[in-house]
Amino acid sequence: MASVNKRYVLSKRPVGLPDEGTWTLATPEIPTVGEGQILVQQHYISLDPAMRGWMNDVRSYIPPVAIGEVMRAGTVGQVIAANNHPKFKVGDYVTGWGGVQQYSLSDGKGYYTVDPKLAPLPAYIGTFGMPGMTAYFGILEVGKIKEGETVLVSGAAGAVGSVVGQIAKIKGCRVVGIAGGATKCTYLVEELGFDAAIDYKDTNTSIHKAIKNTCPDGVDVYFDNVGGAILDAALTRINRHARIVICGAISQYNNTTAIKGPSNYLSLLVNRARMEGMVVLDYAPRYKEAAQQMGLWAMQGKLKSKEDIYEGIENFHATFLRLFSGEKMGKLVLGVLE
Repeated sequence: MASVNKRYVLSKRPVGLPDEGTWTLATPEIPTVGEGQILVQQHYISLDPAMRGWMNDVRSYIPPVAIGEVMRAGTVGQVIAANNHPKFKVGDYVTGWGGVQQYSLSDGKGYYTVDPKLAPLPAYIGTFGMPGMTAYFGILEVGKIKEGETVLVSGAAGAVGSVVGQIAKIKGCRVVGIAGGATKCTYLVEELGFDAAIDYKDTNTSIHKAIKNTCPDGVDVYFDNVGGAILDAALTRINRHARIVICGAISQYNNTTAIKGPSNYLSLLVNRARMEGMVVLDYAPRYKEAAQQMGLWAMQGKLKSKEDIYEGIENFHATFLRLFSGEKMGKLVLGVLE
């Protein structure tokens, strides 16, 4: 085992896209395990768009990461030391909020055991982790999809959007995904079974026209991960009593000016539609229910999981930026085991 714990701590609150100076790579000694504690050697770290919001010192659904604090992140790894812990023992594989570091000392709160024989470890911070839980409860509980409805998903090739679309297909909906680039659009249709895909980077057609062409009968449920112009365009095509699920707004996270809200919001009034935000933490007591159902779908071949894995904790900044450049497919994961 190494003698130091490589970890990234927040050095400053970024304005716009985080630069290399946003975090500092620290190398303290690996901590000693106290009474009732566990030491987790982390294998993989989850990189999620929400991390950008956690760096802002603003009122939100979760306190911001403090300056000098380890960068918050979901993780999966193995317990390598335990001191009279009632729940975990050495050798257990666990997932939790270990942060961007190689070793995490914890009292065990917020950690759950996982079985690497049932699914690869990265899947527990992807399809069977926070992104999958977000997709499951977002589309079923907030979107309240019904068989035969048309579901439009933005950020459809990402960790959340790809699962949202697959669940909607399982439930008998017609699904259209919005993604950036021909490769991602082909992946949505040919591998995940979406009915159609829109390449928002295609300069030959406008996003408004593309949504109209692929959703000729309108949109019953729009699951939004990007905000901005795409949300605005989607609102022009919603049906009466449509549901718009606001999960994220990645197009706005690095703005240096005011966030741009939808100018077409009166479509909600005209169509008696509902727009609702969702935060997955609200559904924490029901994670087991979702994991069991999605595990069954995976065993039946109905739900596919895709992780885009990069290695080396020193590559955290460069890998994190892939969230915003679009240079990734599926769930973005950083391997930190040395």
